[in-house]
Amino acid sequence: MADEIIDVWMQQPNQRFLDQRWLEPLLRWTDLDRAAPPVAATLGAMDRAGVRIGLLSAWHGPQGVLISNDEVAELVQARPDRFAGIATVDLTDPVRAVREIRRCVRDLGFVGVRVVPWLWNLPPNDRRYYPVYVACVEEDVPFCTQIGHTGPLCPSEPGRPIPYLDEVLLDFPQLVVVGGHVGYPWLAEVLSLVRKYPNFHVDTSAYAVHRLPEELVEFMRGRGRTRVLFGSNYPMLTPAQCLDRLDDLGLGAEARELFLGGNARRVFSLPL
Repeated sequence: MADEIIDVWMQQPNQRFLDQRWLEPLLRWTDLDRAAPPVAATLGAMDRAGVRIGLLSAWHGPQGVLISNDEVAELVQARPDRFAGIATVDLTDPVRAVREIRRCVRDLGFVGVRVVPWLWNLPPNDRRYYPVYVACVEEDVPFCTQIGHTGPLCPSEPGRPIPYLDEVLLDFPQLVVVGGHVGYPWLAEVLSLVRKYPNFHVDTSAYAVHRLPEELVEFMRGRGRTRVLFGSNYPMLTPAQCLDRLDDLGLGAEARELFLGGNARRVFSLPL
């Protein structure tokens, strides 16, 4: 595959992350091993799909740190040619969260911030997110989140786009937002927001491309070709599993290039 591929949603999970009870459905559906994969296995999975760069996400929830920003930073520093970092923060400590975003972006070179609403059971219009949004705008990095239902054993409601994310995009017109996991079953709401807000994007993580909703694929073929990014959600799905039937989407050359890597390079300001 000649196209440059950037995977915008990956994890390098540790045992602490894989031992979470809410992962049970995903482990059952994907036959994922409870043992944390070595970095060599992650790089091998990227190579098999032709992924040049993977954006590795840190994780923090109400129970504490799951994958720390510093753990991600070590991986990025060891292989800056293959990985970039996505930071996370503790929503219960807003001052420290802002300082941590500044540290991760300015000192560690991270390219975005991710908070997963279902993990906190807090929709993105909750006041505890707002200092995070200000910091993302000030540091000029995207805010990454999850949209749609949840596979893990947690409530899905925080992933509903309207009214929650709609209010955020109204309040922060300069904030760049990337909504991961497509947004099913609220695709009409997702597409209405993408059309309404020029800074809102969608990534296809957690989906094999041949299972993407047809209305999203149609959007990608046309006016939405600059607004959808490739992601896998590795290790739950490998990039190769996600891209196996890419040709079936019927994307033109420009739409394909933008989906696989061009949009990610622009949205996350990745160096050439």
